[in-house]
Formats: sequence, structure tokens, C-alpha cells
Amino acid sequence: MDFLDKLGKTASKTYKYTTEKTSRLAKETKLKMSMNDKKAKIDNIYTEIGRKVYEKHVKYKDLDMDLEQILEEYCLQIDKIANKIEEERKEILNLRKKKQCPNCFYEIEINYQYCPNCGAVQDEIELEENILDKQKDLENIQENKDM
Repeated sequence: MDFLDKLGKTASKTYKYTTEKTSRLAKETKLKMSMNDKKAKIDNIYTEIGRKVYEKHVKYKDLDMDLEQILEEYCLQIDKIANKIEEERKEILNLRKKKQCPNCFYEIEINYQYCPNCGAVQDEIELEENILDKQKDLENIQENKDM
């Protein structure tokens, strides 16, 4: 009976791990699709900017069309979308348990104290948070050994 209990616990933990991993992958895929949609919107805005500049050149040479104001509105739209893309990119890094070096922007493991690309010292605050994650991981490993 003891064997069946251990087998049941192991199966339960394996199922939980697989479910969490699948959930993270699905969320990452959803974020990537959202980022691609936003990048397409930015490309469309770039096209529209080019169209407005050309129209000003060809059609409205003599009219007092405030091209600078129109371009500023488009640029603000791009900034807003780019900020959302950056938030989603950070969320993907978080799902992968990675971070970005503030010096060279290289994607690194969250527990690294130094960037393997440029050697920059990593932020201490992030490292303290990751110590708690490591402790939880060690506890989970110990639980699995006890079975």
C-alpha cells in the first residue's frame, strides 16, 4: 500500500508540474502573438506616416497642413504600442525565469550575479527575490526524495 501511495503522490506532482509548464508555454505563445500583432500595427503606422509626408509633398504643397502635429500624433501612438510590447516582453522573460542585463540587454538566467556576455554586475534586489525561489525549489526536491 505504501508503494501505491508514493506512486500516487509522484503522479500527482508530475501532473501538477506538467500542467504548470504547459500553462506557461501557452501564456508565452499568447504574448508572442500579441506582440506580433502590435508590431504589425506599428508597421501600419509607419506606412501611414510615409503616406502623409508624400501627400503633403504632392497634394498640399500650398496648403497650410500641419504635418508636424500629424506626425507627433502618430509617434505617440507608436510609443504607446511599443511600451505595451516591452511589458509583454518582460512578462515572457519572467515566465522563462530569465532577466535582461541592464548593460548589454542580453537575456540571462535570473540567478546570475554577472552577465556572461558583458560581465556587468546584476541588480541585488532581483537576486534576493530569486533566493526565495531557490529555497522553494530545494524544498520541492527534498519532498520528492522523501517519497
